[in-house]
Amino acid sequence: MMNINIQNLVRENIKTMQPYSSARDEFKDFEQKMIYLDANENPNDNGINRYPDTQQKSVKKILSGIKKVATSQILLGNGSDEVLDLLFRAFCEPNKDNVITLPPTYGMYDVLANLNAVENKEILLNDDFEPNVSKILSEVNENTKIIFLCSPNNPTGNSFSDESIVTLLESFNGLVFLDEAYIDFSSRESWLSKMNDYPNLVISQTLSKAYGMAGIRLGILYASIEIIEVLNKIKPPYNVNILTQYKAIQNLENTKKINKQIIDIQLEKKFLFKCLLKLNFIVKVYPSEANFILIKVDNANKRYQQLLEKGIVIRNRTSQPLCDNCLRITIGTSEENLKLINTLKEL
Repeated sequence: MMNINIQNLVRENIKTMQPYSSARDEFKDFEQKMIYLDANENPNDNGINRYPDTQQKSVKKILSGIKKVATSQILLGNGSDEVLDLLFRAFCEPNKDNVITLPPTYGMYDVLANLNAVENKEILLNDDFEPNVSKILSEVNENTKIIFLCSPNNPTGNSFSDESIVTLLESFNGLVFLDEAYIDFSSRESWLSKMNDYPNLVISQTLSKAYGMAGIRLGILYASIEIIEVLNKIKPPYNVNILTQYKAIQNLENTKKINKQIIDIQLEKKFLFKCLLKLNFIVKVYPSEANFILIKVDNANKRYQQLLEKGIVIRNRTSQPLCDNCLRITIGTSEENLKLINTLKEL
């Protein structure tokens, strides 16, 4: 196991601050039914008149069982963007510290770096869409706090090699953030099983992709107890609303349905992949371990606009590094995918 002092990475003002505490955080294990006169709520029960559980204990308990991770190592947020923002706020000193991202990748890393006045050192993936590990480590300095990896990567769809990730974890004294938003579609195993071997490893997952709950905005962060404790100090007390918690519990308990949908999406991806290879204006179809396919076409702007005019919305990624004339296509239903293929054949 690596020896790393997480407290040395935390911003000085965060170390000394006291978190907001509600009265309901101050008592535990009372067996009798409580009368709540502490939070100035409307007392008339309608299912949503009370503030939600600040620690989302019921949701975490289910996730703990599914993912085999202790509840004390889970942080939930209003989408993955909130848990990402909390990392910047807790560990990156504005106008001093820096992070490293690996374009082409998820755009919110850069947005949040700018929002928090943190320098973002962008180091391009290589031509195989793999991290350039030696270049990354050469750019690290005493103010580098976080390296952001997305695997499977968005928009390229590939998973990074275990060797690259291990080297970064073992060579970097800051946090290595691994975005596993698409891990449920991958043939690779999640890094959750290795999390306790690397105290600087932070993993995010989401209910927005494989679990079909993008509309409830629930992001998940897994890390050491020490990192979770730091983030709990600064998170808003009621950041995950009661309706989101209810819906998450309801859907997470139906894993059979979720697993079937994942299999269906995988089958549709194989079908779409084969069909795309046959179209003459498509230069390349990239392998994908996510629920989307990246394709290189003759003219991305033209093909994107043509599909829009036919009522089909995809993502134009041609402006991204290494993605010249590339389009990203999310796997839809069988009907949607068939409509897409037939439309592409007519272009």
